[in-house]
Amino acid sequence: MTKTTVPENYRNAVIAHVMIDGAAEAIAFYSKAFEAEELIRLSAPDGKVLHAEISIQGSTLMLGDAEGPTFAAPTSIGGTTVALHVFVKDVDALVRQATTVGAELLQPPTDQFHGDRTAILRDPYGHVWVFLTHVEDLTPDEIARRAQALSR
Repeated sequence: MTKTTVPENYRNAVIAHVMIDGAAEAIAFYSKAFEAEELIRLSAPDGKVLHAEISIQGSTLMLGDAEGPTFAAPTSIGGTTVALHVFVKDVDALVRQATTVGAELLQPPTDQFHGDRTAILRDPYGHVWVFLTHVEDLTPDEIARRAQALSR
């Protein structure tokens, strides 16, 4: 098996569309913290972001300013029920960069039983990010065996 930093089954995943209080500021933060590239931005006359798309090492995220109860920002509801998973080339470097500009480190980069080096961050807008670098190709049986060994 050939190791790759982004497993094939995650290359064409569901695209998250997150709502943010202060989407324009969030885009600037994501550019600094995660080296995000802005792909598109549609702004309302008042300057709010109606829709934007960014790319983080090839993974696309849609975002916009939160509007009303249907599309609430995590900060307005006391947290989030979603974690955004993004495979990156070097999770350790990304974490160093992101924490330098204000991301909160919830879990430092750690090699996991499933073959990925994983870190968890919270951005200043309340979103939780799980960044992963694939380090080891494993069969489903090997992943299950390792998971079971952890619970002993």
